[in-house]
Amino acid sequence: MMASPASLRRTAASLAFVITVAASAAPAPDTQAQPPQMGFNNWNSTHCRDEFNEKMIRGIADKFISLGLRDAGYRYVNIDDCWANWQRDKNGNLEPNPKRFPSGIKALAEYIHQHGLKFGLYSSAGTSTCEPLQENRGFPGGLGHEKQDAATIASWGVDYLKYDNCNNQKVDALKRYTAMAEALRATGRPIFFSVCEWGENKPWLWAGKPPVDAGSWRTTGDISDSYASMLKNFKQNVVLDGYATPGHYNDPDMLEVGNGGMTDVEYQSHFSLWSIMAAPLLIGTDLRTIKPDALKILLNKEVIAVDQDPLGIQGKQVRDADGIHVIVKPLKDGSRAVAVFNETDTPHDVTVPATEIGLNSGASYNVRDLWAHSQVKGDGSLKVSLQPHATAIYRISSL
Repeated sequence: MMASPASLRRTAASLAFVITVAASAAPAPDTQAQPPQMGFNNWNSTHCRDEFNEKMIRGIADKFISLGLRDAGYRYVNIDDCWANWQRDKNGNLEPNPKRFPSGIKALAEYIHQHGLKFGLYSSAGTSTCEPLQENRGFPGGLGHEKQDAATIASWGVDYLKYDNCNNQKVDALKRYTAMAEALRATGRPIFFSVCEWGENKPWLWAGKPPVDAGSWRTTGDISDSYASMLKNFKQNVVLDGYATPGHYNDPDMLEVGNGGMTDVEYQSHFSLWSIMAAPLLIGTDLRTIKPDALKILLNKEVIAVDQDPLGIQGKQVRDADGIHVIVKPLKDGSRAVAVFNETDTPHDVTVPATEIGLNSGASYNVRDLWAHSQVKGDGSLKVSLQPHATAIYRISSL
């Protein structure tokens, strides 16, 4: 990056770059597609522990308001496995666990809707869900009950279904997920469909198209709260940009920001990389106890804007060499987001020529740092010093 004819050099703890190209760039096609979903899921912080109950989830909804998360764009309050009773009722309908959710799921959904938020539920495209807590089996799954379960969750006011892949009896994945997708559409209620197939049967090839037409699909196994896990999921997901389309997104799993297993630099990279990849931003930490530094990462509206850009395109990796990654994401207004990521355990000085990110070399630009929220002038090339595991971001607009 150039501050003038001379290079500007900045130390980046964890940054992401948004690059606005020259006015001569081709205009982006218009689209009304929804951006990647933003919200919360309890799994990464609570799993099936006793603390996961309606009191906790109501408290999370309250925190969306008091912490400013709703204003930043987070909308879904989603609950994961272990919400259901062990068995269906006498008519074969799903029931909530009476100890965890004594008021029922419909009442919980209504509480969340009263906050101007949306409510998400979990099931599995198998005979039972993934958590084997009793008799080595999970809670009732949706396989063979798709129409009945879709009608039930629609009657409860559910806005989102995360549909897992456990205990699938080796039934063809496309068949299983199509059955639930069609059942959801038949209810007449708009329910976001999140395919959680782990990438086992390459859902990026079929999940975003009819007859499934899901809003997102998992491309990886489960993430854990470690740098190695985050890096693995990033690498698996970043190369699939060609399969994401507006309103249909690759999902490298939920955010671990705030759970304590990574440094703030690594969490900033996590958040930046998921945003440049147009991935779902689903908070996985307990918002009732979140620390200020983690909240600050999750509330960075300039980085969020990269993820939520209306064009809905996943960033393309244009460099992967010697542990340095450069990802470029076109934005609707003709600008481009660029992330420069140092995956290595040592500091690196990185130079990215303007031409590598699609800018006109020799032109003049305003350059905005999206983590420092500062602006300088430059010629479109980037020179940045990156700490280990750090990612870098700026906004560049033509003068």
